[in-house]
Order: sequence, then C-alpha cells, then structure tokens
Amino acid sequence: METPSQPSHDRIIIFDTTLRDGEQAPGAALNINEKLTIARQLARLGVDVIEAGFPYSSPGDFEAVQKIAEVVGVEGGPIICGLARTTHNDIKAAADALKPAARSRIHTFIATSDIHLQYKLKKSRAEVLSIAGEMVAYAKSLTNDVEFSPEDAGRSDPEFLYEVLERAIAAGATTVNIPDTVGYTTPAEFGALIRGIKENVPNIDQAIISVHGHNDLGLAVANFLEAVKNGARQLECTINGIGERAGNAALEELVMGLHVRRQYFNPFLGRPVNSEAPLTNIDTRQIYKTSRLVSNLTGMLVQPNKAIVGANAFAHESGIHQDGVLKNRLTYEIMDAQSIGLTDNQIVLGKLSGRNAFRSRLKELGFDLADQELNKAFVRFKELADKKKEVTDWDLEAIVNDEIQQAPELFRLELVQVSCGDRAHPTATVAIRTPDGQELTDAATGTGPVDAVYKAINRVVNVPNELIEFSVQSVTAGIDAIGEVTIRLRQNERIFAGHSANTDIIVASAQAYVNALNRLYASMQRQEEAGKVAIAVES
Repeated sequence: METPSQPSHDRIIIFDTTLRDGEQAPGAALNINEKLTIARQLARLGVDVIEAGFPYSSPGDFEAVQKIAEVVGVEGGPIICGLARTTHNDIKAAADALKPAARSRIHTFIATSDIHLQYKLKKSRAEVLSIAGEMVAYAKSLTNDVEFSPEDAGRSDPEFLYEVLERAIAAGATTVNIPDTVGYTTPAEFGALIRGIKENVPNIDQAIISVHGHNDLGLAVANFLEAVKNGARQLECTINGIGERAGNAALEELVMGLHVRRQYFNPFLGRPVNSEAPLTNIDTRQIYKTSRLVSNLTGMLVQPNKAIVGANAFAHESGIHQDGVLKNRLTYEIMDAQSIGLTDNQIVLGKLSGRNAFRSRLKELGFDLADQELNKAFVRFKELADKKKEVTDWDLEAIVNDEIQQAPELFRLELVQVSCGDRAHPTATVAIRTPDGQELTDAATGTGPVDAVYKAINRVVNVPNELIEFSVQSVTAGIDAIGEVTIRLRQNERIFAGHSANTDIIVASAQAYVNALNRLYASMQRQEEAGKVAIAVES
C-alpha cells in the first residue's frame, strides 16, 4: 500500500476532474482512447491529481480508469483518483480500477445538506454520520490516500458539517473536499465556510482542505480564490470549465489568477510578498494546447471572449488599446500570451520534409503517436503541404487532434461534391462506404451546400438524428487556412459530437457529420448487443 503524498501547505494542489465531472456535461462523452489522450496531456500540464472517472458507474468507466492508472499513473506521474459513493461496491470497484497506478486515491462522498438528506437519501443525520465514518475506514483499508466529500456542503448546516468532517478525518481521510455542488454560495460565504472548518474541526490539521464548485452564478473561480485565502490548499477544476449545467471552476483561470497575482496570494500561503516561486506545479505553457485538445475531443467550443484561452483573450481592436500595446504590452496586457503556450505561427515543415522530421516536431509539440496514428497523420500532412505554402504548428496540432479523435470508421466518406451559387439550387453528391463494405452514392438538394451534403449523407446512412449544433473555426489566418468543423447530433436525448479539420470547409463539414454518425451508430450497436445479452441471461 503506497504512502500518500503530503504536499507543502505553501502551494496549491491542482485536482483535475475534466475526465469525471467535466465529462458529465451534456454531449461531452469520451471513449477510452480519447480519455487516455487527455490524461496524458493533463500529466504534461502538471496537474497533481487526475480524477479519471467513476469506476462503478459503468464497465466503460472502469476500463478507462484502469487504463489511465496503468499508462499515466506511473512513478513520478500524477495521482490517479476514482470517485465512489459511500458503498462497499463503489469503493471496491474504485480500488480495483486504480490498482495499476503508482499513486492512487479513492474519493468517496455522501450528501450532508438537509434537503439532500430528506429528499434524496431519505436518511437521518446520525445515519449519514455513521456511513461516512464506516465507508472512509473501508476505503482506507484499500489505499492510504482517501478523499471525502460532504456533497452540497455549501447548503449544509455548518455544525453538522464540522461533525461529519471530524468523523471522516478520524476514520482516515487525508483530504476533505468542500463542494458547492449547486453553485449557490458567494465568495464571502464560501471563504467564511472554509475559515469555519479550519477553526471548528479539531483534527483538520491532519487533512488537506479541498474545494469543488459549480459555476451556476458565474462565481466558481472567485469562490475558489477566496477559499485559498482562508486555508483551502487543493482546487478541483476542469479544463475550459466544462461540467454539469454551467460547468465547473476553470483550471486555466484559477492557475493564471494565482500566477499573475502571486504577490497578492503569497502572504495567505505563508510566503514573502515578493516571492516569485510558482504557487502551483502547472506548466502554464501547456494550457492553450490542453484547452484546444479538450475542446476538440468533447465537441464543446470555447467562447471567443473566454478568459485566458478564448480567441479574443489577447486580441486588441480599440485604437487606443492597439497604440498602447505597440508602445508597451504591459499597458493593456497583464500576462504574456506565450506564458500559456500561445505563440506566433511558426513555419516548421514543408512538403519536402520527411517522416522523421515530422515525428520529431510532433514530439516537441507534446504528441507521441503510435506508428499507425503517425502514418495517417503524415499522409494528412503531405496533403496539406501540397495545398499550403506555410505549414504551422497550429496546422500540425489540428491534423493530429483530428486523427486522434476519429470515431470507429463504420461509415466512410469516399466522395463529396457540391454545386452551388447565387442562382443555383445547392446540390450535393456523396459516396459512402457502409459497415458491410458496400459503396453507396446518392444526391440531394438543400438550402445551402452543407445542408445538401448532410441530406445526401442521411439518405445513404439512414440513421435518425437531429442536428443541434454546427460551428466552424479557422485554425490559422489566410485564405488557405485549415477550418475546423464541430457538430453535435441528438438521438433519444443523447448527444454525439463530430469533428474534422480540412482546408475545404465543405469536406470538413461532411467528415465531421460522418464522424458524429459513426459515434451514434456505434452506440446503437452497443445498446443492441447489451439487449441481446440481457435477453440471453433472462432465458
């Protein structure tokens, strides 16, 4: 049984829950390979803890946590964490899934607010107190690193909360997490809650205080920074702030807030005011790349005015601002774009570049591809190099991210051709290779070229769905820029994302649609197989 890491109290632990709470955002479902890709990047980013999933919730989640524990949870890597309710089955599943990790953590939780006790758990305070102690002790028997969360702590009676936390720590919890589950509290209230815990839980010095919060009122980051001032030393957050409802506290905002204002926060962590030592272990130069990766794989776009990672975060349109920035960037910029890894486009490769140079550059950018993935990406690079004079790092990232996130190729787009104009009926012809190997061709008209393409694809594939989102983003500047298309389909209240990148926006639109349809069709097949198994078991 490994010994849990006990970090110094003068630095902030970053606990990333993108793969658990973040994935609970509608339409953000990820497959195992996509989760592993994000987990690897989170390790490069330098997060201290990766909450990889909820192992008992599904066989897929169990397998994903297990794989991340094996591949990313190596010696010297981040702690790999699994979520569990306060039940024996949940906790045992988490422990089993986490076994391959060099350092693992079981995160168990039970609600403590009266509204949850009455309507959800239907239990008394005494019962919850007993369960918390018993289940933390059980988790402690399986791993030395146990985190306990009193769900809906923000709306719980403080006196009862103190009692539950004391019991959990006495039973072996090394971290106690205080969740603002419904995003209800304000910064002053949340800071006072953390301060009250510090002052009224007798054994609080035996555990790290963590915070988890949702952004329903847009206050999650502000709440967390106030919590830091009052003694919290672990922040549970997600990339781009994704998560249920309005999302979670955004990792990039918290990290850069602590980085830019470290002289303000230093005294709260017992440091000299002018200390330049970083407050977290995060490699801030990996922030932008991580944001893009999560956005692409989940299909959840980052709004242009999003702090830190939005497209406009370092853009200046006002003449006064432009003049000031040209004279001295500090006039209107409080941080350097390069500090988050957002660098100027750089010509790195051309059409005469070989496979080894391509592989080497990808490794410099943080991508370590298997031979099959590398071959596919290299073919895409050569095609792009024939079309563009300048191939940039951003182009390379778009190619690799596009290849990494492809769904199982059940339907394959073989041809797309459109005819349109201001006095013509937009018409599209597509050829699709079906899962049984047939190549089917059909055509359709639409209100525009993309609409025509999608109607033609639907005629061939014949999988009922509703298109609920379509968006296009330019990766680089110029007429020959790669365009990234992200779409989301809905079927029976389930949402499936598709993504593709191409210099031809119509081709990218078609490929993104087929990508989403493949995810949808694969899900239908899994449900059908599960139904057959259930029938076989019953009979």
